[in-house]
Amino acid sequence: MKLVLGGTGKTGRRIVERLREAGTEPRVGSRGATPSFDWDDPSTWHAALTGVRSVYVSFFPDLAVPGAPEAIEAFTKTAVACGVEKLVLLSGRGEAEARSCERIVAASGVEWTVLRASWFNQNFSENYLLEPVLDGQVVLPAGDVPEPFVDADDIAEVAVAVLTQDGHHEKIYELTGPRLLTFADAVAEIAAASGRSIEFVPVSAAAYATALKEAGLPDDTVSFLIYLFTTVLDGRNSRVEDGVRQVLGRPARDFADYARAAAKTGVWSP
Repeated sequence: MKLVLGGTGKTGRRIVERLREAGTEPRVGSRGATPSFDWDDPSTWHAALTGVRSVYVSFFPDLAVPGAPEAIEAFTKTAVACGVEKLVLLSGRGEAEARSCERIVAASGVEWTVLRASWFNQNFSENYLLEPVLDGQVVLPAGDVPEPFVDADDIAEVAVAVLTQDGHHEKIYELTGPRLLTFADAVAEIAAASGRSIEFVPVSAAAYATALKEAGLPDDTVSFLIYLFTTVLDGRNSRVEDGVRQVLGRPARDFADYARAAAKTGVWSP
């Protein structure tokens, strides 16, 4: 039995779909599943882990938020006690806070693999950047720092390979796309693919934080987004890695291919 935490999220639902296509019925780790799983309610963990041998660990909202290491440590201990033999952790590139979570999983005493992913392509079509794209104006505190955006489908395919194959113990895979793009570049790719006029507007972090608060976002969400755009997006991750090729033997999906495929679904049609 394989447990996929965040089984209804961007990477988790893709992993679940692929496992089912391969003839394996995984256990979906979410509040709405049976048995349910809730990161904020440790009393749900034991039932979700019973009978499970491999776990895809996707922490919500992110390993960089306060309290994440404590939750990962408690979960890891529970998983090992329940007989789990393999942990596959989704981590973030360049997040010092996430490294402590990686070390906790590596010290678990069971087989482990870390997947360090860059910014998801799908943030533009399935997450907080969709509405700005539909509005025709993407305003972010991101300047000319390039990022190797990675596709969630690539992450899912890598995760399935790691969950179902041997040879990935004690491996850390850096998952990125095949080229560097600034956020302005990415928005331009989306505009070209969708045939729409979409403007990218860089702003200061302070102005962005003010706008988020005025929109009613809670302070912890605002702080986390500012952290991502100011600390993580400072050039530390401006390099392409070959983790996708290492695991799958093929190049990572290009952002332009993602944009064309997403545009065909009509997701960016206002």
